[in-house]
Amino acid sequence: MKELSQVKRLFDVSQFQRDRYNRPVAFGHRVNGPWKTISSQEWLDGVNTVARALVGYGIKKGDRIGLISGNRIEWTLLDHAILKAGAITVPVYPTISIDDYKYMFNHSGLRLCFTSDKSLYNKILKVKEDTPALEGIYTFDKGESLPYWEEFVKKYDDASLQSKLEEVAASVDEDDVATLIYTSGTTGTPKGVQLTHRNILTNAIVALPLVKEVEEKVALSFLPLCHIFQRTVDVAYQLLGCSIYYAKSTETIATDAQAVHPVVMMVVPRVIERVYAKVIAKGEALKGIKKAIFFWAVGVGRRYKPYSKNIFYNAQLWVARKLVFNKWREALGGNLNLIISGSSALDPRLSRLFCATGMMLNEGYGLTESSPIISTNIYNNRGLRIGSIGRPLPCNDVKIAEDGEILVKGPCVMKGYYKDPERTAEAIDEDGYLHTGDVGYLKDGFLYITDRKKEMFKTSGGKYITPQPMETRLGRSKFIEQAMVIGDGRQHPGVIIEPDMVELKAWCEKEGIDTSDLKAMVTHQKVQKLYRSEINEVNKTLSGWEKMKRFHVVTDVWTVENKLITPTLKLKRKNLMELYAKEIAEMYKDEEKTNL
Repeated sequence: MKELSQVKRLFDVSQFQRDRYNRPVAFGHRVNGPWKTISSQEWLDGVNTVARALVGYGIKKGDRIGLISGNRIEWTLLDHAILKAGAITVPVYPTISIDDYKYMFNHSGLRLCFTSDKSLYNKILKVKEDTPALEGIYTFDKGESLPYWEEFVKKYDDASLQSKLEEVAASVDEDDVATLIYTSGTTGTPKGVQLTHRNILTNAIVALPLVKEVEEKVALSFLPLCHIFQRTVDVAYQLLGCSIYYAKSTETIATDAQAVHPVVMMVVPRVIERVYAKVIAKGEALKGIKKAIFFWAVGVGRRYKPYSKNIFYNAQLWVARKLVFNKWREALGGNLNLIISGSSALDPRLSRLFCATGMMLNEGYGLTESSPIISTNIYNNRGLRIGSIGRPLPCNDVKIAEDGEILVKGPCVMKGYYKDPERTAEAIDEDGYLHTGDVGYLKDGFLYITDRKKEMFKTSGGKYITPQPMETRLGRSKFIEQAMVIGDGRQHPGVIIEPDMVELKAWCEKEGIDTSDLKAMVTHQKVQKLYRSEINEVNKTLSGWEKMKRFHVVTDVWTVENKLITPTLKLKRKNLMELYAKEIAEMYKDEEKTNL
């Protein structure tokens, strides 16, 4: 199978990669110690072995099997084996609550579950009694009294089952559901998105010409594999014969990049914001001429324009790269040329700066329901327009509704929400267009987002506020970890701030402010003045009605576990509004008196 046209189901990818590229390193990870790698042949053999074991166990076509783990070789191996055995993969974030596990397990009718370690095994075991369909839980890590996944394979695998496996695989159609992905949801109950083999493969294959330059190169993968963005992109990497290395965590990206020297990686904006904040902090710590050169280069980078023919500027850029930006690239392995950001809005200033370094940071756009890529920027063929979310993929029919909502139709659009025809009908209209919930426009073939319909709110003066761009600008501050802009029905917007405690404590110590009592620290007059200054910097870029007049700094950490952010680092606004209802009321108490 060397022809791309023969890849019809996701599990065909392992055979295709072995036949066309036969990579000595198909995948690598360093979960427990040094890097471990497997070749294309080992991957293909592993997929067949595990798929046979699933058939031997009694897995039937259409059964649902869970994967709950961080990124590692076993995750991808199980994913393709499950699909070849005719079953459906249900990827679940390791960080969600026990109640969410219980809901997803029961809603999907999960039959088996594979997870990473003892901690997650014990967490899942707590819901097993309440999920009658779940027959077994197996771990990737070997441990005393743990049901080890390789023991499962050894028990149920039989080479004589290969012919039966091939019969099952042959019965799998490209329009069969391959995966059931539960959206993390910023509000309401999670929805089970049904994506077919055709949905995901079309998205990946259509994107291949856009990233042809990474063929047979090294890719660093660190966004959760249970997120369809990273999963689909990893399929594209495999089809291009890339060696995929899984970073240990988002905290080890730089260390892992220096070890494997990637050419490409996918990110979410928060990751880039953190990298940027660390780089700028290092620049601020410099002295004299070194500091001056550093910030001169940053200034050059912020003026970057794709395809510029300005000889004077290009000369400055060349010097900035030689003196400063090449060191940034070295910190990420030295070979990184292509970064694609998705999931939420990317600050155009960051895009310009990273592109100026030679690490081309391109913003894309998509939804779980569209497998996910709807559009993307890419430097080749004049396909990068900073501030846009790129050109729609050729397979997507994108149009703008009368109310400005972005609609998309095509082979990448989901089959529907599992067991939920009503919400499916709300999402996909009679003409087959998926309603994205985002408001935007098309210009010169590029797509732009202006608003998020569900997140927009209106002040008491009738002015509409789009909070996300304001929150993105606030996130540039090294003192702000997360920010939620509020003000629905109020005279002016306000903001709830989760501080970056590391940066704030360091600043407070320099100012002689006691950091032992967090509540006293964040309400200290100097700290309040600091945050007012940070907010005012953002206010300078806003229209009058958008300016944030009020703010409150909290001491809580917003995490996936406490249901204040989603696994893709988006705010759960409803939960945050409920948690800080008293603080919000206090922020606006003078306004309420005025309105009496």
